[in-house]
Amino acid sequence: MGNLSLHLLIVFFSFQCFLAYTMAASAMHSNPDAIKFIRVSCKATLYPVLCVQCLSAYANTVKQSEQQLARAALSVSLSKAKSTTIFVSKLTKIRGLKPREKQAVKDCFDTMSDSVDQINKSIPELGQTGHFAAGQDFMWHVSNVQTWVSAAMTDENTCLDGFSGPGMNGNVKAVLRSRILHLAQVTSNALALVNRFADRHRPSATANTP
Repeated sequence: MGNLSLHLLIVFFSFQCFLAYTMAASAMHSNPDAIKFIRVSCKATLYPVLCVQCLSAYANTVKQSEQQLARAALSVSLSKAKSTTIFVSKLTKIRGLKPREKQAVKDCFDTMSDSVDQINKSIPELGQTGHFAAGQDFMWHVSNVQTWVSAAMTDENTCLDGFSGPGMNGNVKAVLRSRILHLAQVTSNALALVNRFADRHRPSATANTP
């Protein structure tokens, strides 16, 4: 019963990924200039292929705005963090878990919930870096975003700590590790794009622009 429930969870979340890919394919045809901008921008990330795959669906919104691209990346990270948290929550209800596995999953759920909170508040904070934010105000808001997204990455990377040691290399760890690593990569890309936006629009950089 436990293995069947785990299999159904994997199928469900894989279907979500398929829908996202379909949306991205449609966007590639509707706004090629924005797609080119996304591809160039994603070269600044550690996982550029994943970056393009995740953000192409937002081409019509992003256009060629670095702020909107960073915002879209954070939105993708938030969406995946939420779905991963739901996934982890459902894992706690699977029968047949070892006591240590169950505790590790619960601890992972707690850290994932913190990650969701950190990313969630970073999105409106990034929105404060608009035309009316200049100088120290701009850097204050950007610094907050960078701090919170970095904290979210730390939460994601520590989610699997409870699965270390002998006897913890079962199916639950394997499927959870796959999702957590994917989320950590997406969040890493989001932080890279936030950093890129900050570097290109910080007051000193703006002042030196001809």
